[in-house]
Amino acid sequence: MTIEERFERIEHLTAGMAEERRKDREEHRQLWRDTQRQLNDLTFKIADTNDAITRLADETRAADRLLREADQRLGERIDSLVSAIGKWVSKE
Repeated sequence: MTIEERFERIEHLTAGMAEERRKDREEHRQLWRDTQRQLNDLTFKIADTNDAITRLADETRAADRLLREADQRLGERIDSLVSAIGKWVSKE
């Protein structure tokens, strides 16, 4: 093998390695872009989930308040009925 052939072979190998590096860089860039896109999507999904949790918490608090109010009214009605029955029984 002559010196010229060796240089050509080295140039060929070097060109091949440079092409491999270029492909690797492009692949890594694409992976980076995909990862960033996925992170952005995940961030929006987390924000949506937080909004849903906040909404459900507000609805639960409102429902709990309504139940407490209904329970209080029922207690007042029971007290009134017991009192009325007591008065009725004492009259007889």
